[in-house]
Amino acid sequence: MFKGLRVPAAALALAGTALVLGNVGALAYPSGSVGYDIGYLQCGSRYPNTLRQATALQPPSSAGPWWSTATRNVPWGGLASLRTWYRPGYAFAIVGVDSGYPFMSPAHPGNSCLADEFNHLPQPGLYVNTGYDPSYTDSTHTTSSCATQSTSVTGTAEQQAAWAVGCSEAQRDYEYAGVQGITSAATWWLDVETANSWCGQSGTSCTDLTLNQHAIQGLIDTFTHIGAVPVGIYSNRTQWSAIVGNLPIAGVTSNWVASGRYTAQEAATYCSSSASFSGAPVSLVQFLGGPVDRDYAC
Repeated sequence: MFKGLRVPAAALALAGTALVLGNVGALAYPSGSVGYDIGYLQCGSRYPNTLRQATALQPPSSAGPWWSTATRNVPWGGLASLRTWYRPGYAFAIVGVDSGYPFMSPAHPGNSCLADEFNHLPQPGLYVNTGYDPSYTDSTHTTSSCATQSTSVTGTAEQQAAWAVGCSEAQRDYEYAGVQGITSAATWWLDVETANSWCGQSGTSCTDLTLNQHAIQGLIDTFTHIGAVPVGIYSNRTQWSAIVGNLPIAGVTSNWVASGRYTAQEAATYCSSSASFSGAPVSLVQFLGGPVDRDYAC
C-alpha cells in the first residue's frame, strides 16, 4: 500500500538499547489465507465480505484456487453428491491508526474511524505510519518520558534524540488506539517507506541513516516494552535499503512485504528469505487490485 499518504502501493541488536525484550509473540494468520488492509481513506466505505459459500457439483468458475470443499457432502438426485463450496474471503485485516503521517496533530489527526474499522475486522491488527526528521526532536513531537529514557541508549546525542522520536511516535499511537477502546491487536505493524520523511530522502535536511535506524528502534523498543506485540514491519527491500541501508534493527518479529503484484499466486512467491528486508521472516505479502489492498499470509 505504500502508506505514507495512504495510497495504494506500486512499487542484531543496538548495543546499549535499554528496553529491547526480544521477539515477543508470533503471527497467527493461517498460511495461505488472504486478508486486507485499510485506513482513514476507507472511512465510510463498505467493509469487504468474509466467508461466502455456494452449492454446486463443481466449484464456481470464478472461484480460482482459493475455494475449498466443505467437510460434508449433500446427496442429491441420484448423483454421487452435491458439494458445498466455501470461498475463504478475508480471514484477517489490518487497519491504520494514523491519517497517513507519523505524528498526530490538528492538521493530521488520527484515523477518525479507527474504532469502527477495527471492530468490523476479522482477526484485526494495526499499522502505524513512521518517519524521522530533525524537526521531530522538538518538545512538540518528542515526549519528556521518551527523552529521559533515551539517555540510556548507547549512541551520540543525535542518535539518542532520534530514538526518542520513535519512542514518542509509539507512545502516541498506542495511547490513541487505547482512547478508541482498542487494548489488543493481533499485530502492530510499522509502515516504513520512502513516501514519509526520512534522512536521505528528498525534502529532509539530514543524510545520516543511523538516525532513521534509531528512530525505528525507538518505536520497536517502546511497543515491546508496553506489551504491544508482536511488532512487524511493512516495507520492501528497495525502500528499506534507502531508509536503513544495512544497519541492524532488533526486535522485529515479521516482515510484511509490499510486492506491487496483483494476485495472491504472485504474492505467494515472495514468501521466502530472499524477500526479507530486515532479516525477520516474511509473514505477509501485500498485493493490489480491487477496492482495498490485499495480503497473503505465508
